[in-house]
Amino acid sequence: MASTSPHRSSGGDSSSPSSPLLPSPASPSSGGAGGPLGRLTSLRGAARFIRRTGSRRLMREPSVAVRETAAEHLEERQTDWAYSKPVVVLDVLWNLAFVAVAAAVLAASLAERPAVPLRVWLAGYVLQCLLHVLCVTVEYRRRRREADQDGAADGDFKLSIVKHLESANTMFSFIWWIIGFYWVSAGGQALSHDAPQLYWLSIVFLAFDVFFVVFCVALACVIGIAVCCCLPCIIAILYAVTDQQEGASEEDINNLSKFKFRTMGDQDKLVAGIATPVGGVMTECGTNPPVEHILSAEDAECCICLSPYEDGAELRELPCNHHFHCSCIDKWLHINATCPLCKFNIVKSNLDREEV
Repeated sequence: MASTSPHRSSGGDSSSPSSPLLPSPASPSSGGAGGPLGRLTSLRGAARFIRRTGSRRLMREPSVAVRETAAEHLEERQTDWAYSKPVVVLDVLWNLAFVAVAAAVLAASLAERPAVPLRVWLAGYVLQCLLHVLCVTVEYRRRRREADQDGAADGDFKLSIVKHLESANTMFSFIWWIIGFYWVSAGGQALSHDAPQLYWLSIVFLAFDVFFVVFCVALACVIGIAVCCCLPCIIAILYAVTDQQEGASEEDINNLSKFKFRTMGDQDKLVAGIATPVGGVMTECGTNPPVEHILSAEDAECCICLSPYEDGAELRELPCNHHFHCSCIDKWLHINATCPLCKFNIVKSNLDREEV
């Protein structure tokens, strides 16, 4: 006998963690002093912006909840990648290269007499690089120590110190860039004659800072647009690069109920005695008698790809009664074993059933 499945809702769940991963700490600062670990704009802001300004017909609350969850997971992935050993080594070497070049130019330009204190500005820039290297190194060691042994209390204290240092360094970097730009502009073309080495090194450092800021903002915008408009693309990329052990296994996913969707014509609605708008019927595969769920027109779409269910589409229903296209939700569960709408963990539910 057909039954109506409950509506999908995101209420009250957006504040809970989107995955078993730890929340990400403060990211390193942007600009030349931040190196390859430039801090990107919050990806969740893009999904929330769509919530406020988008058409409710095109982007309903459940679909926005899915995108916010994906953005949170993507931010956590980004932070984990940013503090991986190869990236940290590259970041440290990058900043030390800035320090070495600045020291070499300062030593070689002792005879130069610039009209503005470029040496002071370069010394401050070197200080930013060294402070950034210190913060990144401490945070990397803290993460490695927490991975080896559970030192949460000591880790939280160190995280607080590093966060404040990095925030202060970011603010100082921004103010210091403005000061350097003003001094270079005030010195004019005379600087290129009076102190050519100091002048061109300052120009290079200022240009690198601008390049990294523009690059990080542009990358954040591209990812934010992809999260809001092409979430399956983001899921496919994460599925390709993720460690499969962090999500659900193939066996866990195959244990979930699988359905076939069929649309209902006017004649079918009359036979069933249904007067309300109906999007179609989900029929569970492999059951006898067949288990069916009638879906409203509002619920007959996938919240991941935003596409309405077509006749004959294969659907996957989670134990929390939320349903999606098989191709969409299977890749998601390989990355994150929780429902993208209500954060229900399918792996824990399977373990609980086995224990019972």
